[in-house]
Amino acid sequence: MPITLKLLFSTNGKKIFGAQIVGRDGVDKRIDTLAVAIRLGAGIHDLKNLELAYAPPFSSAKDPVNMAGFVAENLLTGKVAFTSWDAVEQSPEAVILDVREDAELMAFSLPNATHIPLGQLRNRLKELDPSRKTIVFCAIGVRAYNAVRILMHNGFHNVKLYPGGARFYQSTHYGADALQPSEQILYADNGQMETKNIPTSAMRLDCSGMQCPGPIMKVFETMKEMPDGAVMEVSASDPGFTRDIGAWCRRTGNELMACELRGKDYVALVKKGSPASLEKKEASEGKTIIVFSGDLDKVLASFIIANGAAAMGRPVTMFFTFWGLTALRKAEKQPVPKSLVESMFGFMLPRGSKKLKLSKMNMGGMGTAMMKKIMNDKNVDSLETLIQKAMKSGVKIVACTMSMDVMGIHPEELIDGVELGGVGAYLGDAEESNVNLFI
Repeated sequence: MPITLKLLFSTNGKKIFGAQIVGRDGVDKRIDTLAVAIRLGAGIHDLKNLELAYAPPFSSAKDPVNMAGFVAENLLTGKVAFTSWDAVEQSPEAVILDVREDAELMAFSLPNATHIPLGQLRNRLKELDPSRKTIVFCAIGVRAYNAVRILMHNGFHNVKLYPGGARFYQSTHYGADALQPSEQILYADNGQMETKNIPTSAMRLDCSGMQCPGPIMKVFETMKEMPDGAVMEVSASDPGFTRDIGAWCRRTGNELMACELRGKDYVALVKKGSPASLEKKEASEGKTIIVFSGDLDKVLASFIIANGAAAMGRPVTMFFTFWGLTALRKAEKQPVPKSLVESMFGFMLPRGSKKLKLSKMNMGGMGTAMMKKIMNDKNVDSLETLIQKAMKSGVKIVACTMSMDVMGIHPEELIDGVELGGVGAYLGDAEESNVNLFI
């Protein structure tokens, strides 16, 4: 069963001020151990070396109390830095890096996050900007710690770990992510669920004792081998499994038929959906737009469509690449060091939306000026106004980092509110959209 432990200690690590713990079986043992350590004047280095009884049914070889000492030492030695619980809201400019696997995102995905599984991170570092603040997530924090260390060893200096991972984030943001009826634990007053009209399971999967994300990954792998319409019974000891399995079923087109608490295990019955139901389930109302052109009329059309979709309540992502990046440049020259080639690109490319030209009938700038005057006379929003409206409406504007490198455009040269991302970030949103435009 998961345990959440909070430890307060001095900045030199020699004194422990207090501790709090939340969980089920075994929390009393750990808080007693910490209380004795505090009473005897132990520091965090003593926690690492405590010799505690070990047996697999009750604890790991390194007890959670030992692990608290290890984590505290990592903080004091600068190997890792934690964020606050509300860091995502407090740092809107930060890159949110999610290193979980694809199957985990089917159960819960972080808003506006860049998704790179931990196993792929070393080969995809170029998709991230070392100069930007990066907050790293996984399910509970272990893989995120490894990701933080990888980034720090590759020149990322402003990297922080979200404590407790996506599971803790969900528990602190429950208002915005309320449980769906299918994700709640359903059982009668006697603790037993009504079983009539529920088919007998064709397979039983025991995920008890598995740490997150073990249960959902095991369900994902096993379900692929089952025929359509077959029912699987899954038992797990992780309390978060009830939420995960409900969300996962909605995203994958499978059906959650029942979910109950049996003793200390959470048991779910899942019916595999057909490919047709999966396609229907994955249908989304999101819109994605690749803005490849730097022509005024085409960029205008892109933002008009984006604002219209946002006004209808649809999630919109605009991915600016190559010549389209010029619309996102600041009008003023920025003091950033550049190579000769980068400086030449910067000189030749339009600096911002006000410098864009028409794709046809530009006539040395006369056509562009006439177009802007007509738009003003007819009370049509300028491109600059459309960009601001799009940002206020929640349109996600992403600049392609690969194109930026090729064209010598630095993050400091882009207008405020623009996110940086690679093709993976765009494709993640495109897969959840039902309209994809290339302009």
